[in-house]
Amino acid sequence: MSSPDPQVRAARNHSTPPAVRGPVVAVTGAATGVGALLTARLAASEEVKRVVAIDERRGECAAAQWHILDVRDPAIADRLRGADVVVHLALDLDLETDASARTAYNVRGTQTVLTAAAAAGVHRVVLCTSAMVYGALPDNELPLSEDAELRATAEATGVGDLLEIERLARRAPRAHPGLNVTVVRPAVLVGGTDTALTRYFESPRLLVVAGSRPAWQFCHVEDLCGALEYAVLEKVDGELAVGCDGWLEQEEVEELSGIRRMELPSAVALGAAARLHRIGLTPSPAGDLAYTMYPWVVSGSRLHDAGWRPQWTNEEVLAELLDEVSGRHTVAGRRLGRKDATAAGAAGATVALLGAAAVVRRARKARRRI
Repeated sequence: MSSPDPQVRAARNHSTPPAVRGPVVAVTGAATGVGALLTARLAASEEVKRVVAIDERRGECAAAQWHILDVRDPAIADRLRGADVVVHLALDLDLETDASARTAYNVRGTQTVLTAAAAAGVHRVVLCTSAMVYGALPDNELPLSEDAELRATAEATGVGDLLEIERLARRAPRAHPGLNVTVVRPAVLVGGTDTALTRYFESPRLLVVAGSRPAWQFCHVEDLCGALEYAVLEKVDGELAVGCDGWLEQEEVEELSGIRRMELPSAVALGAAARLHRIGLTPSPAGDLAYTMYPWVVSGSRLHDAGWRPQWTNEEVLAELLDEVSGRHTVAGRRLGRKDATAAGAAGATVALLGAAAVVRRARKARRRI
């Protein structure tokens, strides 16, 4: 048998590689934070056909197709046409953002993305909230299952927004038949993040409320991206909790961090935190304190059953967090400059002093009335 014609051999050698059969994925909030990490991860995946990146500015991932716009703009529906999956990560949970403006952005943005996705023919939307929606309560099971009741209140930073997003997620399939919604709820997120819970470790003393039962579970952003990728590829769906395996007791956190505790009565700690926030001295409302008092550890069983495993341990994530916050000084959630921190001395004691002073003032007034 004669060998193939040279031109035929050349055509075979330079033939177009087979097209990727995976989904087209759109990511909102793609320029920064978790969105940027996920966009790069999906763009490099052989299981994803194409990535559409949406944000108010262009990010660094050159492999993605970029669209610059606000997620609250109804024009986003046109940008989502052709996408199979949308991962909505354009959320503002900044401690310093005005609360009403933050809610307007988060809730309206999620509403717009869900409606636009349905209009564009997208069949799956992946939302990211937080395991904080379960609430931090003394009678919480250790760990909580994904199906546990959402018992959080709107008293902690951004949690009211997250609860509303959860409600939108539940209503969306009924309002838009054919649209599937997956919700991913990470534990304390670490890796370039700035929250009331990461700032807890910026204080020279760890505030512990007397009689509380803290249990610490972390989630590294890389593990969150891995869980989001599982949802994108439809390896798992529904309501998903994600975090490191197990948890750390408060005593273990203190031993690993080398930071000593400062224990206060509940009335003093909560009262001081509420007053400091009310007069504008700190960005954290008193509700944030509950998440350092009681457990809200999650099992992550659905992801585990699907074959996903965290790559980080709680001990490793805590070590990275401590490295990230090294050199920062925080009192009750408010960052201090170096001069302020020096003047404050043991800054963690400020909450106790302010709370105790208020108690003393009330006691003195009561004695005068007698």
